[in-house]
Amino acid sequence: MWKRSILAGTALALALALGLSAAAGAAERPNIILIVLDDVGFSDLGPFGSEIRTPNIDALARDGLRYNRFDTKAVCTPTRAALLTGRNPQTVRMADLPADKPDQANMTKDRGELPVNAQTVAQVLQTAGYRTYGFGKWHLGPEYEDGTDGNNGSWPLQRGFDQFYGFYLGWTDQYRPKLIEGNRSLPDAPLAPDYHFSADIVDHTITALGNGGQENPAFVYLAFGAAHSPIQAPRAYIDHYAGVYDQGWDALREQRLARMKSMGILPQNTVLPPRNAGDRAWDSLTPTEKKVFARFMEVYAGFIEHTDAQIGRLVAHLKQTGQYDNSLIMLVSDNGAASEAGQNGFFERMYRPNTLTPEQMLARIDELGTEKTQSEYPRPWAMAGVTPFRRYKVWPYLGGVRAPLIVSWPKAIRDGGGIRGQYVDAVDIAPTLVDAAGTRFPEETAGQAEIPVAGSSIRASFTQANAPSVREAQYFELRGNRAIRVGDWRAVSLHRPGTPFDSDCWELFNLADDFSESRNLASQHPEKLAELKQRWWREAGQFSQPTIAEMPERFARRERFDPADAQAACVGSGQGEGK
Repeated sequence: MWKRSILAGTALALALALGLSAAAGAAERPNIILIVLDDVGFSDLGPFGSEIRTPNIDALARDGLRYNRFDTKAVCTPTRAALLTGRNPQTVRMADLPADKPDQANMTKDRGELPVNAQTVAQVLQTAGYRTYGFGKWHLGPEYEDGTDGNNGSWPLQRGFDQFYGFYLGWTDQYRPKLIEGNRSLPDAPLAPDYHFSADIVDHTITALGNGGQENPAFVYLAFGAAHSPIQAPRAYIDHYAGVYDQGWDALREQRLARMKSMGILPQNTVLPPRNAGDRAWDSLTPTEKKVFARFMEVYAGFIEHTDAQIGRLVAHLKQTGQYDNSLIMLVSDNGAASEAGQNGFFERMYRPNTLTPEQMLARIDELGTEKTQSEYPRPWAMAGVTPFRRYKVWPYLGGVRAPLIVSWPKAIRDGGGIRGQYVDAVDIAPTLVDAAGTRFPEETAGQAEIPVAGSSIRASFTQANAPSVREAQYFELRGNRAIRVGDWRAVSLHRPGTPFDSDCWELFNLADDFSESRNLASQHPEKLAELKQRWWREAGQFSQPTIAEMPERFARRERFDPADAQAACVGSGQGEGK
């Protein structure tokens, strides 16, 4: 109680310092709920053109807004670091996945541990008097930390959360998860026969939000395991899609493209790029492969629909307790659809080569989605998931980078169902949430200067359809692959590990005329490409130390790029580094 009183007093003082009335600083502040989906592609949700049933997410979009130019960092941890801190992941030393154990002398972008002078949105809102809760996936701390005193600096409770319940690493089994609560690991997985992690964390969220009578508003970070593999969902949800994917991934891309155009998510002139190099044509599969691979996608779709049902339970609770209208709900995915499982998928276990023949998988097909398997669908389904873009998670193309963003806040948003075309980056989410709460990121903490926030609030776009984008430029770097957007121009470069960066070739796209990055204009506009490359160096030099470097060896082992891809990017471009 004493601590809560101190926090409430701090919030009021801060509100007055910002020129806000006491009423605006307390009674009118919204609940804030940030829902993060995992590995869900740009076109995998109903409001973005999917055939997957997501009626509850659809309803959030009808009450709110859809942003069709929201960009992530193409893989989970860097995106989440950006979402929660408002900084570029390189700046907060989380350019890739967390370290096993950080090298104490390493202060580079690849340290793999968040610095203490980069407060999270949870810390800012906690100081402003919010109740702060985290449920779901964390994956923002070194793996060696076990939660004990002195060995938990990156655990959620040390990063601004009053409570946390979920899992610490990158993925877990949805039926038998490895869980943490507060600063301790739970010794046993839940044993209820009908248990599912997605339902569990929404149960916790509903309990935390209560009946709406609390003095202070709540911030909830709800980070689902879905739809990251293992793809696991109750059989009834999977069976909803029996036969839906018998048509295959090539036909699915075409259907989603047409639906997205009719919805206004895509410009009418959007072109569907050719099938990705290395991905098999559906028509080339054997009848047995088609049957098995279609079932993989049925499981994935059922996983998403089951997640939507849990979101529906949460929204129903908000409405029943009178909290919905003044709850700001943001729903995002952390990157594009996942491609790690290659052409045959993972069947039995995650990240292990699938040695089963199609016939052997068919004999066990009813095990997909159950506690007996930890599966991931074949890579070409990820190509369909990111329609209309190329490639998928981890790649610098928009297939890896672009994701759905839905914002619902009935009290503030008057044109529900609207589509927003402003460019938004993951670094803009935390500043927006803090802005909506009537507070701001601090300039220093405990006498130490805070790392400057890179993002900007997009709140103006909630009420102004034509509000300008908050940033002219945004750079990207992951595992040596690079991209930069300046205005409507975007340049992309793939890097072959171990080769000089100045030999990398670049592609150039005009997103105003080519939403899907289907036409490489590097040879037609060499002067524009040179300008963007120079801008990349300037932006990276500001936000990353070092500016560019080969990926650490632990990530090189994770690569899923085809050997010819970097060379293929050079075809027709005629462009090297040319600093």
